[in-house]
Amino acid sequence: MGDMRPGVCPRGLKDRFQAVEASMPIKRSDEPQSFDRRRFLGASVSTATLPFVGARLEKAFAEPEALTPGDDSISVTLSVNGDSYRLGLDVRTTLLDALREHIGLTGSKKGCDHGQCGACTVHIDGVRALSCLTLAIAAQGHQIGTVEGLARADGALHPMQQAFVDNDAFQCGYCTPGQIMSAIGCVKEGHAGNDDAIREYMSGNLCRCAAYPNIVSAVAQAKAQMED
Repeated sequence: MGDMRPGVCPRGLKDRFQAVEASMPIKRSDEPQSFDRRRFLGASVSTATLPFVGARLEKAFAEPEALTPGDDSISVTLSVNGDSYRLGLDVRTTLLDALREHIGLTGSKKGCDHGQCGACTVHIDGVRALSCLTLAIAAQGHQIGTVEGLARADGALHPMQQAFVDNDAFQCGYCTPGQIMSAIGCVKEGHAGNDDAIREYMSGNLCRCAAYPNIVSAVAQAKAQMED
């Protein structure tokens, strides 16, 4: 078996992806597409920039959700970016779904939902973790950090966020929050000593836009600032 740590790509992953892709039927439609690509791209780009703003949510999101007698819901209290949220969740709810669907923190992205792409990376007690493979109930009593909590109250970006901007280390922006959270973990773990180490310990975060060289440069830049 390959290394399953967050940020490290399991061996044979590419072969498995290609095998699955080859077995999937291709759906085609002859219906006309009423799709405005320019409008879609504009919305995508504006959404992709949101993680860099670092705006904090109002307490309204912390209101408890109603529990229905007889269902599988339980009361879960999560500490996220220094705020406490009491939620009524199904026992099977992942931390990723709790953050996105119940709290409203959508910076952490759902990519593969199988722990293979790194788009959902968050910090739990300062250590990077895959939120799609972590049950929300298991995160109780721990400090959870997401990309929304990185910027300072005065709006100044975290050094890693600024480095990604400076080095143009993103294109579509979908994987960027997970890349940034994993990159911070990579530096804190002491795995950013050189470009080869950065590539190795960031290899579990996939970028379909192939911004990898710029990501490596961004991590190297932020490392120097984070260690000052």
